[in-house]
Amino acid sequence: MRKIAFLTALLAAMVAQPVGATLNASKPDNEMNRFISNLMKQMTLEEKIGQLCQMPDGYITGPDNTQVSLAPLISEGKIGSLLGVCGVAETRKFQDAAMKSQLKIPLLFGMDVIHGYTTGFPLPLAEAASFDLDAIEMSARCAAREAAAAGLHWTFAPMVDISWDARWGRVMEGAGEDPYYGAKVAAARVKGFQGENLADTATILSCIKHFGGYGAPMAGKDYNSVDMSLSHFANFYMPPYKAGAEAGAATFMSAFSDLNNVPCTANSFLLRDLLKNQWGFEGFVVSDWGSVGELMNHRYASDSRDAALKAISAGLDMEMATQCYADNLAELVKEGKVPMKIVDDAVRRILEQKYRLGLFEDPYRYCNEEREREVIGSQKSRDEARYVAERSIVLLKNDHNILPLSPDVKKVALVGALSKSKRDMCGSWTCADVDQTVTLYDALINRGLTVDYSDGYDMEQNRISNLSQTLASARESDVVIVAMGERASYTGEMASRGDIAISDEQQRLVAELVKTGKPVVVLLMCGRPVIFNQVKEEAPAILCTWWLGSEAGPAITNVLWGEYNPSGKLPMSFPAHNGQIPLNYQYKSTGRPTANGGWSTRYRDITTEPAYPFGYGLSYTTFDYSDPKVEASTKPGEYATVSVEVTNTGKRKGEEVVQLYVRDEVASITRPIKELKGFEKIRLEPGETRIVTFPITDEQLGFYDNDMKYRVEKGDFTFMVGSDSKNLKSTSFTLK
Repeated sequence: MRKIAFLTALLAAMVAQPVGATLNASKPDNEMNRFISNLMKQMTLEEKIGQLCQMPDGYITGPDNTQVSLAPLISEGKIGSLLGVCGVAETRKFQDAAMKSQLKIPLLFGMDVIHGYTTGFPLPLAEAASFDLDAIEMSARCAAREAAAAGLHWTFAPMVDISWDARWGRVMEGAGEDPYYGAKVAAARVKGFQGENLADTATILSCIKHFGGYGAPMAGKDYNSVDMSLSHFANFYMPPYKAGAEAGAATFMSAFSDLNNVPCTANSFLLRDLLKNQWGFEGFVVSDWGSVGELMNHRYASDSRDAALKAISAGLDMEMATQCYADNLAELVKEGKVPMKIVDDAVRRILEQKYRLGLFEDPYRYCNEEREREVIGSQKSRDEARYVAERSIVLLKNDHNILPLSPDVKKVALVGALSKSKRDMCGSWTCADVDQTVTLYDALINRGLTVDYSDGYDMEQNRISNLSQTLASARESDVVIVAMGERASYTGEMASRGDIAISDEQQRLVAELVKTGKPVVVLLMCGRPVIFNQVKEEAPAILCTWWLGSEAGPAITNVLWGEYNPSGKLPMSFPAHNGQIPLNYQYKSTGRPTANGGWSTRYRDITTEPAYPFGYGLSYTTFDYSDPKVEASTKPGEYATVSVEVTNTGKRKGEEVVQLYVRDEVASITRPIKELKGFEKIRLEPGETRIVTFPITDEQLGFYDNDMKYRVEKGDFTFMVGSDSKNLKSTSFTLK
């Protein structure tokens, strides 16, 4: 196996090369191996352990909360990586300290660059709504370009956790509920961050997180336990992690949670058996913040020494933020509890990434003040942010073709404090320069419109405010635009919610505005699926605008006036009731299918249908689908092709995401009623028809069995093609 060959080479004695020799990160791996092998021969055990320790700036230790200066520890070779340090001036300062160490091993600087750096991009979940892999890759590439210019080498992204539970606050960081689509997005983001060559100073290391199954915490509570069978994990949660590894992700991060009753931070099945051995992952694994120490809270480790032993033995290479490794590993090695080869393997993995970044050749190659000034916040970055933001917007409703707005609209009644909030427009978990954010209010003013603004609703007190004034403003306007939803802080880490419904009072405000008889456009601003049944029924036009980042305002107004025809599709099902959660379109029929009615899998008091299904999204034009056709294929590795004709039947050019779903009619284990197995985003002029063809291969027909082995079984399949997971046309195929 490739992994065995790699370990053999890694542990072998190599030809010595002087430390500090000129290196090129793009040179062949054998040169890297020689250099690192020589370097490791010169490292003490304490220096090796230092490479496994990542600390935040402003490190606090001890019961008295004493702040420890990091520079002396770095100069002693006791810290190999820092997080939360950014800006060329700051990173250079700490790198100077590393260059005072005996072996001058450069530091690695990491940070949570989740959706853009100084230039904020849409939330990852919002970007996923674009179903545009090129745009998603471009977003990651821009974030890498800016972050690298600020002296950073590494981002703790992408988060690729699949989630069916909208209560979980971190759904905003991922690509939604579908494993097939999530895998494609994971690969695109890795490619965007890392580019073709990490030696390029416009690239940074990516980090696939949180391994594994973190998106399925029980009851939607962050950090909670995860309980699922391994075949369920393999089919519905594993694909994006595997795709990230196959795309060449440099690092992985373990999850806070447990899987199969073992905390992921010390889960040898995940980290060593699956990731490193089976998948041949050659990068390194970092813990989440403090999660090695938290093994004691899991009651899986008796003390910090036991935690260090179990984490390093399981394949956890670098510890973030706590010092279980720093305090205990040397003694564990000397006592023979931790074999030296395990420590060496972890150290080598980390040094290899530093080498690939070119840091041994020039530790300061990411510390270029001129590049920092030119790249960060550039017009190019802002143009790209606006491009992605436009494609992230989803049109949910457009009765009477209220949208796009007419050029004759001159006076706008703008309602809702969210429309003026720069902080909220950036979304949660953001690095963006809030002051440089263009809000919806700003964008409307910049278009030369007369804007009569009203708060309409007090989000802190959860009540309507100044209703009479708001309604008077609406009656005097050409159109009413209502920004409603949730604050950006309502999503993200430690932001799980038991009730994801928009408050009754906020929805009642929209109902009162509709009664004025003026055209009302609702902009749903959120970081997760939310419930808004009254608005869904009564508002004539609804756009889901999520949180779109630095160029949110211009992107929204461009869509409102039709300068960009919305093309987004929902990457998560939107529930109609909290009681439906967790919710996903890939449910199984069961022995008593919901469709049968009567004594079946359903609720007595609420519907089982979502408010909006996965893949749903309208356009300012309309598309017609022919019945799909299936034809046997003679191409190697291809069983058949499914084709469909899609016609733009409206009067505007537009983009459509053509979606292919597959159902395995009879299998050796129970399978979902449908699974997304292909999609293509096409652009059509009015009246234009295009044939979209999907290849049918093992990827479309196979699944993981209860032993986590991928298999394709002969038998009958149904192929479904359409505009979302509910509105589909089907055809049949038999694999013989």
